[in-house]
Amino acid sequence: MRAKQPLLLLLCLMACAAVIAGAFHLGSRRAHADVMEQGSRQLQLMAPDLQSLLERFETLPFVLGQQHEVADALAHADDPAVVARMNASLQAIQRQAKVGALYLMDRKGLTIAASNWDQPLGFVGKNFSYRPYFSEALAGRAGRFYGIGTNTGEAGYFIAQPVYRHGSAGGPIDGVIVVKITLDEFESTWASSEDPIVLADRSGVIFRTNRPAWRYHSLHPLPAATRAELARTQQYMGQAIAPLAEPTGPYVTRAVGRLGWQLMLFPGRERALRAGIQWAAGAALLLACAGVSGWALHQRRRRLQERTESRAALQRAARDLERRIQERTEELSETNRHLAQKYAKLQEAERLLRSTRDEFVQAGKLAMLGQMAAGMTHELNQPLAAIRAFADNARTFLARGMPEQADGNLGHISDASARMGAIIAQLKGFARKDEAIASVDLARSVQASAFLLESEFKRRGARLDIDTGAAPLHVTGNAVRIEQVLINLLRNALDAVDGAAEKRVWVAMAQEDGAAVVRIRDSGPGISEQVAAHLFEPFFTTKPSGQGLGLGLAISSSIVQAMNGRLGAHNPEGGGAQFELRLPLQALSNHNDNANNEEHTP
Repeated sequence: MRAKQPLLLLLCLMACAAVIAGAFHLGSRRAHADVMEQGSRQLQLMAPDLQSLLERFETLPFVLGQQHEVADALAHADDPAVVARMNASLQAIQRQAKVGALYLMDRKGLTIAASNWDQPLGFVGKNFSYRPYFSEALAGRAGRFYGIGTNTGEAGYFIAQPVYRHGSAGGPIDGVIVVKITLDEFESTWASSEDPIVLADRSGVIFRTNRPAWRYHSLHPLPAATRAELARTQQYMGQAIAPLAEPTGPYVTRAVGRLGWQLMLFPGRERALRAGIQWAAGAALLLACAGVSGWALHQRRRRLQERTESRAALQRAARDLERRIQERTEELSETNRHLAQKYAKLQEAERLLRSTRDEFVQAGKLAMLGQMAAGMTHELNQPLAAIRAFADNARTFLARGMPEQADGNLGHISDASARMGAIIAQLKGFARKDEAIASVDLARSVQASAFLLESEFKRRGARLDIDTGAAPLHVTGNAVRIEQVLINLLRNALDAVDGAAEKRVWVAMAQEDGAAVVRIRDSGPGISEQVAAHLFEPFFTTKPSGQGLGLGLAISSSIVQAMNGRLGAHNPEGGGAQFELRLPLQALSNHNDNANNEEHTP
């Protein structure tokens, strides 16, 4: 029996070693699978963001390519005044859209206008005909390309569209317009990841990564034809593309973009190794505890067998329960952390969206003031001329000893000054960036909007009829933004009747199904089916080039939706077009409370 004890001990040690090795293998494999799954989920969140960034400005060069002023700039490229206006226009659009650059090239690839025309490394006068996006656009297709700028040395994503002669698609192509987008901000979000994240092109060249040593290396050796193509297009100018020296290991990948890009994540192998060691240590600890327990049971088996077995069972159950509680607690903590991160991202996205929308609304409001400037100047010049004439007459009357006639002229001067003060006060109130939400008298907003456009209606010989209804209509919202919507609709109606035989605009207010309704109808030609389908889309306009970017109705629709309202349009019976603004009526109790507050305010 004693001779068998060393053999049994050896067998036990071998069994323990096998259990520990198995635990290490199982723990490493499960940890590796978890890490790969976690990486795949991370890419599922990152890939749509990158795709959205690439698609966000797809239509910008197409829309600009349809503008007549772009085709005119190509046709008069030797006219410095035309080129200067094109430079200023591209610069304003680039700053508003927050893109890297906008530039216009002729058929030979020579840049004639650019948004960075006033910078030391501007594109004006540079030739980019060797870039693939130029040849694609010149062939009538959308050109897309990523590479390092040969002029600025800054990498970016280029989208190009052809510019047709006179702005009509299908005609001769006179040039190419290009937008450059930078991916620096998107790449900066990868810095917090401990795992390598790369963005590689269809050839396997890494051009975006959170590992600086990997940038402009390839995942595998490049064929000679690929190297020749990279040299011809100067895609990665000045970079010697060599395969990665260090092993990358397994990775997860997702395809993004229209150029065959691959977004890859290389999970760290250290976590799987640590998990395997922890599993092996746990198995060793359990085996050690089992050996000690077995030895104790063997020593006291004869006297305390039942008691020892019960205690051991309770201990095992307690350990198992504690382990399960700990694992569940760790899982819940990890889940809470992920939820907190997602919630923070959603809050930031909501804040950015609200800020962008408010800036667009304020920009649209100031654009309206600019369009009304000429009419307001005429409106203010008349009282000024009257004040000057009455003042001269009053001085003459005083010199002749006729104070009564002089007093009458002073009264006329006071009336003209009050008229000018009312106009200026209305303009100042409309221009301010007011975000206050309060009770709004819709009839007062209609009258204020009509007051600002009164001189424009007179100048164009158009008639404006307003019917505010019998009962007052109050809504909850922002008075300045409601007036912005009304002014935009009235100006569109005024533009619609500009060439009509009868220049007339009607405004009618009513209460329907718990909503306040404002209908603005004109005697113009109405809305065509093609225009109606895109009426409230951004950058869509039927006006001639240079008279707007097509943002007025899009901004107005956004303002109305933010106040839980609806903005629609149709062609009524009898001709013309009719826009309909619907806003929820303010609750009666809220309106009375606001009215009482106004009455008791000193």
